[in-house]
Amino acid sequence: MKSTDVLDRTKNLLSEAREKSHGNKIINHENIARLWTGYIQNKFKLAVIILPEDVANLMALLKIARTQQGGFNLDDYIDASAYSAIAGEIANKRQLQISATLGEKNAKSKKSSVNK
Repeated sequence: MKSTDVLDRTKNLLSEAREKSHGNKIINHENIARLWTGYIQNKFKLAVIILPEDVANLMALLKIARTQQGGFNLDDYIDASAYSAIAGEIANKRQLQISATLGEKNAKSKKSSVNK
């Protein structure tokens, strides 16, 4: 199987049909991040925050770890690829939100300093 075939199968995992059965992937990763954050903070008494893209990256690592035991399973590679794509989508969305927020704050501060 070629890498483009693997990516085609990965795209199927990220389809709208998948979202109908499992819900919105970004909302799911946000929920998981909050639950994992609470669990780790409580268990280890650490002040950590797990971000939604961390969840996707950690799930990709889980799939990669599975490639090191047992027999060959192409689905491990396909799933890891899908989680990596989800992490990229979430991180990109977060960066755009941060940039937009900073842009608004900078625009307001420039406007108020011009009016003084």
